[in-house]
Amino acid sequence: MQTSRSGYYTFLALTLVLAGCSTSSSRYSHKHDSAPDQDIDASRIPDAVPRHESRSKYGNPDSYVVNGRRYYVMDDAHGYVERGIASWYGKKFHGHRTSSGEPYDMYAMTAAHKQLPLPTYVRVTNLENRRSVVVRVNDRGPFHANRVIDLSYAAAKKLGISAKGTGMVEVRNIQPGEKQPAVRKSPTRSQPQQTEFQLYLQVGAFVSRHNAEQLQQKLRNQFTQLNVHSGYNAENNIYRVRIGPLASVAEADRLADALSRQGFAPPHIVVD
Repeated sequence: MQTSRSGYYTFLALTLVLAGCSTSSSRYSHKHDSAPDQDIDASRIPDAVPRHESRSKYGNPDSYVVNGRRYYVMDDAHGYVERGIASWYGKKFHGHRTSSGEPYDMYAMTAAHKQLPLPTYVRVTNLENRRSVVVRVNDRGPFHANRVIDLSYAAAKKLGISAKGTGMVEVRNIQPGEKQPAVRKSPTRSQPQQTEFQLYLQVGAFVSRHNAEQLQQKLRNQFTQLNVHSGYNAENNIYRVRIGPLASVAEADRLADALSRQGFAPPHIVVD
C-alpha cells in the first residue's frame, strides 16, 4: 500500500520525534544522569529572551505515543499556566539531539515539556524559594510520572533545585514583548519563609459525589494513617479525592507507587 506524501511527512516527523533525545528509551529515566564534572555559577547565565519564532519542523506532531500513552501537542501556548513538580537532566544527555532537532546543552536555559509547542518560552518559579527563570522549551519530556517540566541543569541550578533533583514550581507561558511582573527575592535567613502552596496526591475525579465518597472510604479502609478527603471543584464541576497535604515530593512518589501496587488508578501530584 502506498503512502501519500503528506502522510509520509507526518510519519517522518513523528519518527524524528521518537528518535530525539527526549523520546529515546534511555531518555525516560534519569538513572546515572549527573551534574557537570565542574561546578558552575548559574547566576551568570542569562535567562532565555522570548522572541518570535516559527514552530520547529520536528517535535510538533498532532500527537505522539510514549510508553503506551498518547500525548497531544497544544495548538497554542497562550494563557498556559500549571503548578507541579519539575525535574532536570544533565550530563547524560548533553549534546544529544532534542525533539526539536537541536543539540541539548545543559548549560543553556532550556526545558522539555510533553505538550507545549516547540519552541515556547515559559517562566518557571520555584514555589519554595520564589526564584524565577525564563527558559525556552525545545524538547519533549519528562515522561516520569507526576512531572510537569524537565529543566536543563543550568536552569535547575539557578532555581535552586539541582541538588535535590526536583522542586515544586509554577510554569507560565510568556510571549515576546510581554511585560513581566517583578520577581520577588528569596527570603533571607532572618526572614521566615511563608508557604504559599500545598502538595497533594489526587487519586480520582468524578462527576458523581457518590463515586468520590466510595473511593474516599475505600482509601481510608486500606490506608488508615492517611488524610484522605473529597471536595467539590466548582470550576470543573467535579468531585476530587485527594490525599494530603504531603510533606515532600519523595513522600508523594512513594505513596503513588504504593497505591498503584494496590490496584488503584495511577494518581497524580497536585500543587495548590
